[in-house]
Amino acid sequence: MDACFSTQLIDGDGVFNVSGLENFMKEVKMGECGLSYAVVSIMGPQSSGKSTLLNHLFRTNFREMDAFKGRHVTTKGIWMAKAHNIEPCTLVMDLEGTDGRERGEDDTAFEKQSALFALAVSDIVLINMWCHDIGREQAANKPLLKTVFQVMMRLFSPRKTTLLFVIRDKSKTPLENLEPILREDIQKIWDGVPKPHAHKETPLSEFFNVEVVALSSYEEKEELFKEQVASLRDRFQQSIAPGGLAGDRRGVVPASGFSFSSQQFWKVIKENKDLDLPAHKVMVATVRCEEIGNEKIASFTADEEWQQFEEAVQHDYVPGFGKKISNLLDRCLSEYDMEAIYFDEGVRTSKRHQLESKLLQLVNPAYQNLLDHLRTRTLEAFKESFDKSLEKEGFAVAARDCTKVFLEKFDKGSEDAAIQQVKWDPSKIKDKLKRDIEAHVASVRAKKLSELCSKYEGQLTKALAEPVEALLDSASEETWPAIRKLLQRETKSAVSGFESAMASFELDEVTQKELLSKLESHGKSVVESKAKEEAARVLIRMKDRFSTLFSRDADSMPRVWTGKEDIKAITKTARSASMKLLSTMAAIRLDEDGDNIENTLSLALVDTARPGTTDRSIQSFDPLASSSWERVPEEKTLITPVQCKSLWRQFKAETEYTVTQAIAAQEANKRNNNWLPPPWALAAMAILGFNEFMTLLKNPLYLGVIFVVFLVGKAMWVQLDIAKEFQNGFLPAVLSLSTKFVPTIMNILKRLADEGQRPAAPERQREMELQPKSTRNGSHSNVTSAGSSSITSSESGPEYSSPIAH
Repeated sequence: MDACFSTQLIDGDGVFNVSGLENFMKEVKMGECGLSYAVVSIMGPQSSGKSTLLNHLFRTNFREMDAFKGRHVTTKGIWMAKAHNIEPCTLVMDLEGTDGRERGEDDTAFEKQSALFALAVSDIVLINMWCHDIGREQAANKPLLKTVFQVMMRLFSPRKTTLLFVIRDKSKTPLENLEPILREDIQKIWDGVPKPHAHKETPLSEFFNVEVVALSSYEEKEELFKEQVASLRDRFQQSIAPGGLAGDRRGVVPASGFSFSSQQFWKVIKENKDLDLPAHKVMVATVRCEEIGNEKIASFTADEEWQQFEEAVQHDYVPGFGKKISNLLDRCLSEYDMEAIYFDEGVRTSKRHQLESKLLQLVNPAYQNLLDHLRTRTLEAFKESFDKSLEKEGFAVAARDCTKVFLEKFDKGSEDAAIQQVKWDPSKIKDKLKRDIEAHVASVRAKKLSELCSKYEGQLTKALAEPVEALLDSASEETWPAIRKLLQRETKSAVSGFESAMASFELDEVTQKELLSKLESHGKSVVESKAKEEAARVLIRMKDRFSTLFSRDADSMPRVWTGKEDIKAITKTARSASMKLLSTMAAIRLDEDGDNIENTLSLALVDTARPGTTDRSIQSFDPLASSSWERVPEEKTLITPVQCKSLWRQFKAETEYTVTQAIAAQEANKRNNNWLPPPWALAAMAILGFNEFMTLLKNPLYLGVIFVVFLVGKAMWVQLDIAKEFQNGFLPAVLSLSTKFVPTIMNILKRLADEGQRPAAPERQREMELQPKSTRNGSHSNVTSAGSSSITSSESGPEYSSPIAH
C-alpha cells in the first residue's frame, strides 16, 4: 500500500497543495517518465463507491465510506495516488462526489471546477453511475454529464479524453441492451448543451472516446465484482499505447511539467477563466524548458572541467580549447534535449537556442582571452623570428615571409580554438595582430633606417668637417668652389652607398627620395655649420693671418726689421689678405651665384686711403652701412656688412700695436747701426786732440796702458753684454749692469789668477776654454719684453728682429 504514495492534491476549500504534489512527484519519480504516463480520474455521485472502485482497480488506499456509519461525504476535494504495478506510470485522482448534501443544492461551483480540472489533466475519466439510472429522465447521472459537457466547452481546444462509463450494481439486463440506451442519453445531453459557434456541428466523438463497462454489486456479489474489476484492470495496462484506452490522446504535458501544469490549470479555473489548452501547453513548455535551461547553465558553470579551462585561459593559451569546450557544450545541450524532448517542439527549440546562446555568452570571454593570448604569443614569436631573419635576409623579404608564416600560425591556432556550436569570426583579432605586426615592422624599419641614416650622415660629416674647416682657414678665391666640389663628391658617394643599403627595404619612390634628400641636406648643413663656426672665430683668424704675413717673410722665416723693409706695403698686403678672409667668411656660397662682397669690402676697408679717393661725395657713401649683402639671401649671410665694419675696426685696433712695434724696431735698428760720430765731430776731434795724440806717440808707455784699458773694457763689454742690455732702455740697463758689474770684475780677476798659476797650454786649448766662457757669460742676459727688439751680432753689425715670433 505504501507504493501508491497518496496525497491530497486540492483540499475541500479549493487550496492547491503545491508542496504535497512536489513531494509526490519526487517519490514516484515522475521526472523520469517523459510522456510515458497516464492520468485517470473518477467522477460520480457522492457515496457511489468511487473510492472503493479505485482501490480495487488500482490498488490504491483512498479512504472509503463506512456503511455502518451512514451515508456522508468521504472524499473532500481531490486526492491523488499512483496506481500499483500498472505500466506505464498511472496517476489516479479521486474527485469529491457530486450532489452531496454537505455542499447543498446551490453550491455547484467546486463540482464544476473539479470536473473541468479532471478533464484538463486526465487521459481517462471514469463516470461512476448506477445501473437503475439508465433510461430515466431524472437520473442522478444526468446533471453530472451536463456538467462534464458544459465545462468541456470552456476548453478552447479540448484534448481528446476517454470517458469510461462504469455501470455499478449491474442487473440481469445484458450490457448489450444497456449500452445503446446509455449512449442515446449521452448524445441527447451533448446535443442539449449550448456550444460555441465554432463547435455547433462538432460531434461528440471529436472530443471524447466513450467506453462502457458494467460491474456487479460489491456488497452482494463481492467475488464476481473483484473478478470483473481484475478484468477491467488489464485494460489499463499500456493504456496510452495505440489501441489502448487512451491510445489517441493529444496535447500531453511531459511528466516533468505535470506539477507546474496542474498548478496553472487550477489557478485559471479558480479565476473562472476559460482554459486555452494549446496556450497552456506552450506556457508549461516555456516555463519548464526555461527551468531546464537554467539548470543546465548552473550545471555548466559548476562543472569542474569548465572552471579549469576558464582559469587556464586567464593566464595563457590552452591548446585543444575548441574541441574540449565543444564537447562540454554538446554534453550540456544533449542533457537538455533529453529532459525537454516531450515538450512543445517550437518552445523546446526556442529555449534550446536561448540555452545555447547563454552558454556561448559564458564561453565567449574565455574564447576572447584565448585569442588574445594566441595573438600575443604569435606577435612575440614573430618579433623573435623577424630579428633572426634580418641577420640572413633583406628587410622587406624577411618582413614579408615572417608575416605570412605567423599569420598562418594564427589561423591554425584560431581553428584549434574554434567551437563547433558557433562560427565566431576571429578576423578582428587577426586584423589587430596584423596591425601589431605592421606596427612592429614599421618601428624596426624606422629604427634601421634611422641607424642607416645616422651611419651615412656620420660618414658624410667626417668626410666634410675637417676638409671644410681647412679650406675655410686658407680663405682664398678658390675656397668656396673647392668646398662645392668637395661637397658634391662626398655627397654623391654617400648617397650612392645609402641608396644601395636602402634597396633591401623596398621603399616607395617618394620615401626613398625623401631620405636621399635628407642626406644631401645633411651634407649642406655640415658645411653651413662649419662655416658658422669659422665665422664666429673670424676675428681670431684675421689676426692670425695678419700676424703670419706681417711677421714672416715669403719663406715663412721670422722677419728681421733691418731698416730696409717697406712696412707700409707689408701692412697693406697683410690687411688685404685678412680682408679676403673676412669676405670669404661673410656668406655661404654653396651655389654658383656670384656676389660682390670682396669688392665691397676692398672698396670700403682697404682702398679708403687710396690717393685718388679724396672726393667728399665718394667718401660720404658707406657701402657697409647695411644689414644685408647685395645678391646674397639672408639665410646665406654669416656676417652682415655692419658686422664686417665693426670687426674690421676691432681688427685694426688690435693689430695697430704690432705695426707700431715694427716701425719702432726699424728706427732703433737704424740708430744702432750708426756707431761713428758725425764727420764734423771727427774733424773737431782730430784738431782738438792733435797735441794729446803727439804725446802718446812720444811716450809709448801710455800706449801700453791704453791698450790694457782697452782689453779690460772689451772683456767687460762682452761679459756684461752691454749692447743687449741697453736695448731694454737706459734705466733698466743701468740697474742691471750695476748688479752684475762687481761679480763680473771678480770673475775676470779670478780667471786671470787661475791662468797665471796654470802651466802654459797650447793655443788651441786656450781657445777652447775661452769659447765656453763667452757662451756662459752670455747666458746671464735678461729675456726681453714682448714689445722690445733684440740685438744680434753679425759681421755687418747689430740687427733688430721683430718682436712677434711664431
